[in-house]
Amino acid sequence: MQLDHVTIRTGDIAATRTFFETVFDLTVGERPAAIRRIPGCWLYGEGKPIVHIIGSHGSGFDVAAEAIDHIGFRLEGYATFRAKLDRLAIPYSTMDLADIGERRLFLRAPGGALLEAVFSEPVPSHSSGA
Repeated sequence: MQLDHVTIRTGDIAATRTFFETVFDLTVGERPAAIRRIPGCWLYGEGKPIVHIIGSHGSGFDVAAEAIDHIGFRLEGYATFRAKLDRLAIPYSTMDLADIGERRLFLRAPGGALLEAVFSEPVPSHSSGA
């Protein structure tokens, strides 16, 4: 397992993007089609999207301060991990991003922190993306 990305929720997407571009030499890159409806951007370092920035206004997330929205962990074995969550009765939601060949599971830690498990696996053609 390795840390995949961090998502920052902010009221000023442009300023946050510029800060990370300037300070950490990150560059704006592509986002999957399924999430482009969410205002924000992905910042890449060494060819990988490591900082995801999303807006904090609208969709019930109207907050003034920046906050870490969630942390993503890159794992292997989507089906095995999903079966483990089922066995442990841990609720989760799914997201399939066929255009980048990734499957994702979202779950919460006991204190409420949102965690994302990211798997580089082809999305089955029968998958609805959820």
